[in-house]
Amino acid sequence: MTCEREFFPNRPDAARHAAMRERPAGRVVMKQAWRNLLFLHWRYDPVEVQRLLPEGLTVDTYDGAAWVGIVPFFMCDVRPVYAPAVPGLSNFLELNVRTYVYDAGGNPGVWFFSLDASNPIAVWIARSFFKLPYYHAQMRARATPASVDYWSQRKGLEMDHFAWQPFGTSHQAEPESLEYFLVERYRLYSTDPGRKSLHHGQVHHRPYELQEVKVLEWGTQLLAPAGLSARDTPFDHAICAADVKVDIHPLIRNAG
Repeated sequence: MTCEREFFPNRPDAARHAAMRERPAGRVVMKQAWRNLLFLHWRYDPVEVQRLLPEGLTVDTYDGAAWVGIVPFFMCDVRPVYAPAVPGLSNFLELNVRTYVYDAGGNPGVWFFSLDASNPIAVWIARSFFKLPYYHAQMRARATPASVDYWSQRKGLEMDHFAWQPFGTSHQAEPESLEYFLVERYRLYSTDPGRKSLHHGQVHHRPYELQEVKVLEWGTQLLAPAGLSARDTPFDHAICAADVKVDIHPLIRNAG
């Protein structure tokens, strides 16, 4: 890790990552709960990932690799901060394809290649107000305390099926571990259409309580539309998390 920082002098260190866990200043605009999260990750050549990023972002690396994640989960109780949840609108499924980046100021965050959601209104809101590449998809899921089955199909693609079983005791990610690098992210980056300007938004939640996971089924249909090379081999890392309550802060133009 030290060697990598010599080549990327603004690359965030452990202290910068830890600082991002603190509650950010400013108003909260939305409340959400994220439940039954599965994090699947593959190693990628940093050069391949960097060419897909907008100006102003640098791919973050761990153990010399960029990491691309596919994350299916349940979005629950999504609402504006001063309004109640709305049945039929506030609960839906989401699946994102993401990588890890930092800006010119060394602030670590997430870059989303795509986010699929089962609620078309949520897709419109996220595209309009958070400048995120959301897509509507046909999705369904079944969850019990012992297992989750999750299906997602974007128009024009085959269906992906994810099935997983948590096991073991829960734990928080250790600072500077791979798990910490992958899941302890509290800033997202996005751009205007045409990538004319870079923006960021922050979220706040307690650190994830993670569990080991047995993954029975997984899919990679969404890698190619993002411009990423195919991955037919099993994932390089898998972990799951039960739920967190999340505060969403407004999107602002990035200052570096």
